[in-house]
Amino acid sequence: MDLITKITSKQLKPNLEEFRVGDTVIVGCKIIERKNGKDKQRIQNFEGTVISRKGSGVSETFTVRKMVSGIGVEKTFPVHSPNVAYITVTKKGKVRRAKLYFLRRRKKQYKIKERR
Repeated sequence: MDLITKITSKQLKPNLEEFRVGDTVIVGCKIIERKNGKDKQRIQNFEGTVISRKGSGVSETFTVRKMVSGIGVEKTFPVHSPNVAYITVTKKGKVRRAKLYFLRRRKKQYKIKERR
């Protein structure tokens, strides 16, 4: 095994929940708040639909989209980042595309069928 794969294999998260494009997930982001020289760490949830997955290994990322009072909000998360506390699948979606970028163009909420 070469040096790069040896180093990156230590940084991979071993017990990740399986999720695909189209699934509705809750991503727990670690946020550090600094106030008066003191650090306070909390976890903020971001719930939405996974619209893309890119890369592999340590550099794998996924994009989650949600609607907040009629405005679309997207965030891209690294899968194996220490700042991502957890990824929980709430609903499994059945889609026929690898990337759901067409959801950006729709003004109405798009209904994704549930996978069994």
